[in-house]
Amino acid sequence: MKVLVTGAAGFIGSHTAERLLRGGHDVIVVDEVNDAYDVRQKHQNLHILERTAAECGRYLVLYKADCADVAAMRAIFEREGPIHRVCHLAARAGVRPSIQDPHVYIHSNINATVSILDLARQFGCELVVYASSSSVYGGNTKVPFSEFDPTELPVSPYAATKKACELMAATYNSLYGIPVTGLRFFTVYGPRGRPDMFPFIAVDKLFRGDQISQFGDGTSSRDYTYIDDIVSGILASLLPPTPSGARVYNLGNSTTVTLTEFIRTVETAVGKPAHIKYLPDQPGDVKLTYADLTLSKAELGYAPQTCVEDGIRELVKWYVGRNADESVHVRMLDAVTGKEVETRVAFFDVEEDETEGVGSSSSATDYEDESASVGMSEESFGTMGGSEEEHIARVTSESTLYEMDGVGMVYSGIVAEKQSVGSEGALLSVEVADVSDR
Repeated sequence: MKVLVTGAAGFIGSHTAERLLRGGHDVIVVDEVNDAYDVRQKHQNLHILERTAAECGRYLVLYKADCADVAAMRAIFEREGPIHRVCHLAARAGVRPSIQDPHVYIHSNINATVSILDLARQFGCELVVYASSSSVYGGNTKVPFSEFDPTELPVSPYAATKKACELMAATYNSLYGIPVTGLRFFTVYGPRGRPDMFPFIAVDKLFRGDQISQFGDGTSSRDYTYIDDIVSGILASLLPPTPSGARVYNLGNSTTVTLTEFIRTVETAVGKPAHIKYLPDQPGDVKLTYADLTLSKAELGYAPQTCVEDGIRELVKWYVGRNADESVHVRMLDAVTGKEVETRVAFFDVEEDETEGVGSSSSATDYEDESASVGMSEESFGTMGGSEEEHIARVTSESTLYEMDGVGMVYSGIVAEKQSVGSEGALLSVEVADVSDR
């Protein structure tokens, strides 16, 4: 079976695509590889998929594209068809950033989902499975959260976009009969976890001896769910037999852990004490998430197996063994031309902003630290010939001049962002022009 997986450079998407390849399926990956967090980690995730496809002898192609770009996505459906099923996991994640900039969430979540739904309809796909979030439950006080509970009162733009995606999926099913399944993820963590979420940040900061900023009194509780259990639920909803109708399922662990308990679990796994800075609650955070798994167990056979203690040990094991500084080359194609494109990344040192911190995680895809943007003048870059050793690209941010090695290509789409997850520097993501013609 050929499956289109969007967002497969990310945490949940890369694990899902890997399991599909190992299960004997062919995979088409679509990801814009944005700079929401360390692009090197996304490249490493894609590189794992390339190795897995080679080991398993399966077809894999990686497209660099924005899922909301209808022309680009149409070109992929036309070139790679027939696509049997779609697993749409690409999204702009995070409660707090959605309050600051709701427009990007409407584009990346709602517009992209409508694009996927409409093209899946036009090209006769059998099923669309898409990522929703426990955030749709808002401030519900009735626990555990059931799929039949009201979800009309989201408390953040992020949650509102996820609810809108569920409504659009149900509408497409009603109008066109295409089967659609939404999965409400509950605080996913584990190896290759996103560095902007609290589980990764807690492990990283404890290893480094850095202070953890805790928002709230530590009694907020989350239904932490290990990545392998989440992927098992995704595959149960994605693979045959084909369901009918518009369905929504909770995928969680159905066990709540307070923020204080979670930090103690990380302390035990890392073997170091946490240094905590206590801060007030953050806007958009909810007090509790707790999944009722009655429906997903009955209809999907979903049964999570991993307790938080075992899951954190696996996260720590991966963290210790990873090579965070490794840069890898992955072969990604332009959606329209089908030609190879390349993304290069470079890092330069900056001092960490003391005001930045992390808080209690609010959902499966919550953005757990407040990143500070590093301003950059687009005029600072241009066409540079010659070797990397011969050229320096200069960027200016708040009267501070930084330098990084340049490459002999045309720079475009310049974005820089300060990372507050204990990394040694700030990320400069440089997208270069199509190199196949050069």
